[in-house]
Order: sequence, then structure tokens, then C-alpha cells
Amino acid sequence: MTARERVNILLVDDQAARLLSYEAILAPLEQNLVRASSGVEALQKLLKEEYAVILLDVSMPEMDGFETAALIHQHPRFERTPIIFVTGHNVTDMDALRGYEVGAVDYVYVPIVPEILRGKVSVLVELHLKRQELQRANRSLEQANAQLALANTTLQAEKTRELEQLNAVLERANAGLAEANRTLNAEVAERQRAEEALRRSHERLREADRQKDEFLAMLAHELRNPLAPIHSAVELMALKEIADPEVRWCRDVIERQTEQLHRLVDDLLDVSRITQGKIKLQSAPLEVSAVISRALETTRPLIEARRHELAVTVPEAPIWIEGDRTRLTQVVGNLLNNAAKYTPEGGQIRLTVELAGVDADARVLIRVSDSGTGISNEMLPKVFELFTQVDRTVHQAQGGLGIGLALVRRLVELHGGSVAAHSDGPGSGSEFVVRLPLLRQETAPASPAASDAAAPGPTARRVLVVDDNVDAALSLAGLLKVSGNIVETAYDGQQGIDAADRFRPEVVFLDLGMPKIDGFGAASWIRSQPWAEDVLLVAVTGWGQEDVRTRTQESGFDAHLVKPVNFAKLSRVLAQGRGAGRNRVG
Repeated sequence: MTARERVNILLVDDQAARLLSYEAILAPLEQNLVRASSGVEALQKLLKEEYAVILLDVSMPEMDGFETAALIHQHPRFERTPIIFVTGHNVTDMDALRGYEVGAVDYVYVPIVPEILRGKVSVLVELHLKRQELQRANRSLEQANAQLALANTTLQAEKTRELEQLNAVLERANAGLAEANRTLNAEVAERQRAEEALRRSHERLREADRQKDEFLAMLAHELRNPLAPIHSAVELMALKEIADPEVRWCRDVIERQTEQLHRLVDDLLDVSRITQGKIKLQSAPLEVSAVISRALETTRPLIEARRHELAVTVPEAPIWIEGDRTRLTQVVGNLLNNAAKYTPEGGQIRLTVELAGVDADARVLIRVSDSGTGISNEMLPKVFELFTQVDRTVHQAQGGLGIGLALVRRLVELHGGSVAAHSDGPGSGSEFVVRLPLLRQETAPASPAASDAAAPGPTARRVLVVDDNVDAALSLAGLLKVSGNIVETAYDGQQGIDAADRFRPEVVFLDLGMPKIDGFGAASWIRSQPWAEDVLLVAVTGWGQEDVRTRTQESGFDAHLVKPVNFAKLSRVLAQGRGAGRNRVG
């Protein structure tokens, strides 16, 4: 496409990152991409140049997309300029009608599918070019008519023959124009059919994505329900003295494999949340050594079970970063878990923390290296992609689902960092390096956060456990009794209400999905009783989505724990008073 045929496309969004993404998506069209970060700036740009199409964000401060579109189409010069609205929310029929009334021709949704956006913009650019061609043809026709009128006026008598020839030329031009119009109409109709096909395809993709999310949530719930009693039973066994070494070994195997399955379920759901932009980081100043300690605590059983030699090197001086403690622990834990799985028994694993760069470029480097199977040059660029397996063979049966490293990369990027993999090839081991921004010295806390302090020791309480899974209820009750608590159990919502009215517990652990009356209904009834004003209500469920957590808080719960729940979490919840852990995520 030549320079004279390039047209202007106006990109309007108050978020610079989105403007960059629009430019990256539309760059292959080879058109002039013009930025505007507000509705006012967009109007100023329009007064200076003509635009083939406007890509306009609906949600902007000061002047939103609807107001901007209305002002644009009130101007005679721009009333025919097509506008595509960009929105990150589902558009209701009323919103869509409002958009079309102010001149919108289409909507695209965030996250944007690049092919769909390019296709829509390409159609409008082609229409603009065809419109320009038609305008030029009309101007040429007007000029020919003017010349004909002049010839008729001045040379009518002596130039009759020339005039007839000119008329013939004009007729041919009109015939060509008519043919061009028919061709243009056919192309427009074809474009409209293609756009409709794209729209239907987009709807099918959205429906498939929704069904996938519902399936993952249901899968996690159904897996967590049987995991809960297994996990509680294993923890209860750990609190008992077992003389037989083989039985102790069996208990440890069950515990490790239960934790592995729990981690796989969480990773699968986390990847789904990240790809939809639903992960919210709980950022705060963190000391790197605390993250390393927690990650080692979760992975050490697997490392010791495979008899690996682990070397950890962390600087003595505190190193502070800004981040989500749980998510960064998950990053380091996944890398250690990956190294343990892909290193033959008795191998070496090294975890090193160091500083790199100065001032604004200062970074914390977390290195996890191993003497394991290594990674080929062909696989190195792919190891952070979803569902990628380095060696999916019977010799690597512990390979997992191929989502751990993909999750690592996305979580690190959310923290403003990066992660890279290095290996000299198969059999040469591998190294993963996480780079995170260093917290500036003046903003680093002088002492560990208050949340790092040890939780108060458990105190015996009157506790009611309500769960329609009898094994889950009994195993959780067994753990609570070990701490000296007085515990009763019930196996549906109605039994839970009756037991609570009779037993008057101080703490109630409630499953949500139960027959007769569900956990929400039982919680509302308990909370409405005069004697239950200070009762600690804890939801214990396989559902972990944000909408469920919000609903538990609105129903009067003080905490939300996702199955399986370990003994440490139970102890922390029991040690708190009502309201101290309100909306706690577990």
C-alpha cells in the first residue's frame, strides 16, 4: 500500500497500556495510528485531520466514550465517521442502544481478540477508501459536466460532432461508475457477512470460555470435597504417635500426594483467573527471606522424599520488595517443586538470592538451579507456555499438567518482574532466574510487618462442625478435639441449626452446599439469634471464587476457608475473636 493511500485511525483511551496494545494489533494494517488519551484530545485531533475510523474507550474520566461520540457526530464534518466502542464490561441492551444512538457502529470487548479488532477496523478502512474513490469519481464527473456545459455554450454551433463524442465518453464514464457502484455494494455486503460471521464466532468463543470457567470451578469443588477429609485424617494421624515405621511412611506418602493434588487444583484455577485478569495482588513490603522460608516449608517434604541435596544461600542483610506474600511464595514453591520433580533421586538443588543493578535498576535475583534432566534448546523458549511438558514420558510421570511454570511467569510479571530459564541441554540440569524490583531503602519498613508475628496459641472452644460429607465432618472434628475443643457435628443445614440452638457453640464451621438448608441459610439463621452475636462463623467449602467469598461475607460469615484446611489455619481461626478475621481468605 503506497503512502498516499494511508488513512488516519484515531485511538482514544485514557490507559497508555491499552493504546500500546491497539497500536500493536493494528500495526499490520499499515495505516496512520494517532493517539488520544481523552475525549477532549480526541476532539482536538479531529479538527486537524480526517479519520477513517475511531477506536473509542467507553469508560474514561471527565468525558466518557458516549459523551465523546455524541460531540463528534454533532459536527457536520464527522457525522459519518464510524466509531468502534471498546469496553471491559458486558454491554446491556440499553447500553448498546445508547451507543448506537450516538453513532457507534460496533463494540469490542476487553480482553481484545486481535484478529477480530483488525478485521473490524480493516472493513471500515476499506469502506473509507472506497468512499474516497467514489468522491474522486464524483468530482471527476462534475468537472466533465462543467467542461461539457462550457463547450455547449461557446462551441455549440461549430463543435456539434466533438460534443457528441464527449457525450459518448461521458456515457462510458457513467457506465463505469455504475459498475463500480455495483462492485462496491457487493463488497460491502460481503464485508457485512464476514463481520457477522466474526461476531457469531466471538460469541461462541465467549460461551466456550464461560463453560470452561464453570467446569474448572466445579472440578475444583468436587476434588476439594474428598481431599478435605483425607487431608484432615492425615493431619490427625500426624498428631498421634505411630510406632510402626511402615505406617508412618504410608502416612507421609498420603500427605505428600494430597498436597500435590491440592497444588494442581489451585494452579489450574489460578491460571484461569490470571488469563481473565481476575487475580488481585495483596501487595505490601516483604522481606525476601520470609518468602523463601515459606516456599521451603511447602516443598521440603518432596525434596526430602526424593533425597535431594538442597543448598540455600540468602544474604544476611534484609532485602525488601513490594509484593503479595502468598503469590510470591507460590512462585518460589513452584520452581522448587519443578526442580525436585525433574531431578533424579539424590540430585542437587540450589536456591540463591542476590542483588543486581543499582538505583532505579536495582533488582532482586532468585535463582533455582538443579542437576536434573535439563531442557533442550528447542524447548527452552516454550517452557513458560501453558500445558507445555519438557519430557512427557513414562520416565517423567510426575510432570504435572504443564501449568506451574506458566503460572510462575504470569505472577512474576504481575509484580513487575521477569523470569528466564537456562540449560545447556538434556542431562545438564537447568536454572530459573526470577528478577523482581527492589524496594527503595527509604520505603522499606524498619521491622517485620505485624502480620508476621506469631499467632496466639489455641484456646479450647465450643465448636460445631456442619458438613453433609460425613467423613469431612468427622475428620475435621477429630483435629479440633486434639486441641482440647468441645466439638459436636451435624450433617445437613437443618441439623446444624438444631445443634446450634441446643449446643450454643462459640465457633461454627459450616459447609456451604448442603441438603435441606444450605450453609448460607444456616449462617443467616444462627446470626439472627440473640445468643449468637459473638459466635465466630467460618465457611469451609470447596468453592473459592470471588463471588462466593463476597456472598459468604454478606451472609454473616467471619472467615472463608477453602478445602482442604490444614491444622495451622484452623488454629489461627480459633485463636481470633469475631471480626478479627472478617473476610479472611483461606
